[in-house]
Amino acid sequence: MENLSVSNVVKIVDYMSDVIIENEVYFCELDSIAGDGDFGMSVAKGFKVLKNEWEELPKEDIGAFLKACGMIITEHCGGASGPIWGSAFRSAAKYAKGKTELNLKEIAELFQCAVEGIQKRGGAKLGDKTLLDALIPATESLKMSAEKGEPFVEAARNSAEEAVKGAEKTKEMIASKGRATYVGERSINFPDAGATAIGVIFKEVIQKFKAEEA
Repeated sequence: MENLSVSNVVKIVDYMSDVIIENEVYFCELDSIAGDGDFGMSVAKGFKVLKNEWEELPKEDIGAFLKACGMIITEHCGGASGPIWGSAFRSAAKYAKGKTELNLKEIAELFQCAVEGIQKRGGAKLGDKTLLDALIPATESLKMSAEKGEPFVEAARNSAEEAVKGAEKTKEMIASKGRATYVGERSINFPDAGATAIGVIFKEVIQKFKAEEA
């Protein structure tokens, strides 16, 4: 498979929703170290609504689908997760407007737009101990894979590995954004919940996708 179709993107977001809902308690436990302990619940809440409204979502093109997802996520994910995750989806949707297929280069560019959407909303950068510390390395990996002409599944697997590595590195960081800033140096040795979530999502979604395509 060289390109992602609308149905592929729909399937990936469906898998993503399942992974987030399945890991709700785990993500809350991660967040309890330096945050309010409700991160998993906040994110899962929005994706549960997304799953409930699944049949009504527009699926004529990738942009329309992602935009509809973004609107639901923004409205129904709790706390800061709604604006942050919603911004990622809506920024990706703008890039994919009218598209019915994405090649690997376009997938990398879509993720870059998602990164920029998050940064515009929250002002975070690499090293601030946020989900971007997993998402940015994953995106850069996709760009490199596109340059090398790697097949999608291999590129996605490499990207997932970089996301997990990026999340692991947040253990060494002092949080400078969000609630975790209140605990300062006590956040060292504990990974960021959002970054860890990105790593888990990337890893488990590609596993589900490979199993489905096999």
